[in-house]
Amino acid sequence: MISIKNINKWYGDFQVLTDCSTDVKKGEVIVVCGPSGSGKSTLIKCVNALEPFQKGDVVVDGTSIADPKTNLPQLRSRVGMVFQHFELFPHMTITENLTIAQIKVLGRSKEEATKKGLQLLERVGLTAHKDKHPGQLSGGQQQRVAIARALAMDPIVMLFDEPTSALDPEMVNEVLDVMVQLAQEGMTMMCVTHEMGFARKVADRVIFMDAGKIIEDCPKEEFFGDISARSERAQHFLEKILQH
Repeated sequence: MISIKNINKWYGDFQVLTDCSTDVKKGEVIVVCGPSGSGKSTLIKCVNALEPFQKGDVVVDGTSIADPKTNLPQLRSRVGMVFQHFELFPHMTITENLTIAQIKVLGRSKEEATKKGLQLLERVGLTAHKDKHPGQLSGGQQQRVAIARALAMDPIVMLFDEPTSALDPEMVNEVLDVMVQLAQEGMTMMCVTHEMGFARKVADRVIFMDAGKIIEDCPKEEFFGDISARSERAQHFLEKILQH
């Protein structure tokens, strides 16, 4: 579904990603973790061309991002993205937030878009809030709306960029529950997250990054199983994260 081939990215002289390669199969759930500044968010933003890269390629369902002929807006409409900060339109109601891209990008009628939006709102447990504005919802509720909005586009893959890191601790689980459900239904997912409990529960593979490189790329059982077999950097990271 996603093939990342030797991606290199620079900001000026600073290299943010160095020869990053991995493949994601249909229905796989990949958790990308690592210390702050390791390039995790940049890597997944390269998957839907929100971040340009200078060398290498990303191929999503047969479409090459590096190919200048590729219609990037069309590709992005098939790749759902959920950000750390919910990026909802504050001046629109929840229902309008869920329908605008369906109407403008996919060409659905208002009725069709509203029906789809409300179905997904029900799925994330927020039907009662359909006429409210984002500012009237808690952070966890807004993030669940953001997930429903991404799903309304019928994506072939979902990307999550630290979707719980801006939330109060008691709201984290309501967002992770929706993500777990998606994973169990077979959605192809790449998630940048520090939530190791989530990784242990639903990830098929864990990618560990440090200083712009993929240091580990292995099944979760291996990653969490024998910590002594991991790279020194990953061991250090896991010791810090898993001792609490």
